[in-house]
Amino acid sequence: MKPLPALLASGAATALVAAGLVAVTVPASAAATGCSVTYAVQSQWSGGFTSNIAITNLGSAVSSWTLTFAFPDAGQKVAQGWSATWSQSGAQVSAASLSWNGALATGGSTSIGFVGSATGANPVPTAFALNGTTCTGGVTSPPTTPPTTPPTSTPPATGPAPALHVSGNKLVTASGATYRLLGVNRSSGEFACVQGKGMWDSGPVDQASVDAMKAWNIHAVRIPLNEDCWLGTFGTPSGATYQQAVKDYATLLVANGITPIVEMHWNHGVYTGTATACADATATCQKPMPDAQYAPTFWTQVANMFKGDKAVVFDLFNEPYPDAANNWTDATAAWKCLRDGGTCTGIGYEVAGMQDLLDAVRATGATNVVMVAGLTWTNDLTQWLAYKPADPAGNLMASWHSYNFNACITTACWDSQIGTVAAQVPVVAGEIGQNSCAHDYIDQVMAWADAHGVGYTAWTWNPWGCGSGNVLITAYDGTPTSTYGEGFKAHLLTQRP
Repeated sequence: MKPLPALLASGAATALVAAGLVAVTVPASAAATGCSVTYAVQSQWSGGFTSNIAITNLGSAVSSWTLTFAFPDAGQKVAQGWSATWSQSGAQVSAASLSWNGALATGGSTSIGFVGSATGANPVPTAFALNGTTCTGGVTSPPTTPPTTPPTSTPPATGPAPALHVSGNKLVTASGATYRLLGVNRSSGEFACVQGKGMWDSGPVDQASVDAMKAWNIHAVRIPLNEDCWLGTFGTPSGATYQQAVKDYATLLVANGITPIVEMHWNHGVYTGTATACADATATCQKPMPDAQYAPTFWTQVANMFKGDKAVVFDLFNEPYPDAANNWTDATAAWKCLRDGGTCTGIGYEVAGMQDLLDAVRATGATNVVMVAGLTWTNDLTQWLAYKPADPAGNLMASWHSYNFNACITTACWDSQIGTVAAQVPVVAGEIGQNSCAHDYIDQVMAWADAHGVGYTAWTWNPWGCGSGNVLITAYDGTPTSTYGEGFKAHLLTQRP
């Protein structure tokens, strides 16, 4: 449920040892203007690398800072940086603080980083200055032999997205390598067609927009869809035109190494019950459950379109809330409604359960990985294992959503509820977000998810402004919002699928 339209110096040694690297920091001698820097090459591949730079201010407090250094080799370039405004002139590199990390007290630290390119060797810079003051500190050299596969982060995808299947509690590639869905939601396919805003709310879904995503190290994009527009019963565009636009975007993402997650977000059916009532029969708002009238047909058609491409993942329904619809009176009935559908208390239309939709997908012969949600707008997975639909293909994973205004928002809750499910089946947080447009909450979610092998796709890759909450970008060129987008991007660039 969502609103609509750093390596610190104190922890650098631990983090770098975990990555197979060691940094030793030596402070500058002049305490009044002193500083120390730890530069660490985190990974290398042919023609590129990623580096993190930990900065510690040892002098008087500053309200903003600029770090400068020179690359030793003419072929070294900063391609894409995070947590600072980066520029380069010849060999000289400059990284200026942002609004959220400019203030550094005495002893204060921050971390920045970048994806770089190198046409030859990749020697480590040896001299750094902070606001003009030379810093002396430990410098970590890159591995002697660059690894073929970077150990802790991944360069922008260059090949097609991998075919995926479920193995135990892991999502894996055809070769058996563990793979996490890490990326963003690209909203608008669910609402633009019924609001007179075209197909993608006037936003691009072209190669340039995908390149902007790749610069963030995005490897999965969740695409919310509109049932009526897909089926041609309402909206503009709709029917074949809408379907082809979805197929074209998914095909473009796959070709660029990005996993598309196609998902039914808004659906048909009159709902006048409690919690976000939606009396419009057409798919113009969020309903508590899929409808039996059209939803199985929707998934039959989607599955037929994509069944030949196992790089495409299906998310059956966005955020079920039959528990809210029955006014929280019967949790067992709500879980049964979620799985089995039928007549559900508080919902005025015949409901299609997750088993109905999964059966529709599998009847086409599609064996694509399928995501199935829990209750309470997908924040509650307490009985997911007991009420999961039966999947003859064995390619089922759990969908979880986590926002700072949800009920389950602590590590204790995640350990007891989400962790229990993740121990048995793959889990992906199909939506994570923070309506304050900060990133302290999602930092906690991502840290927990990383430790438990859980994937996540943040809401949302749309330039709606932070007044709408949970908005990652200010423009489709990938410029991040401050600080929500900046924080998510910085973290994503340290991860691999």
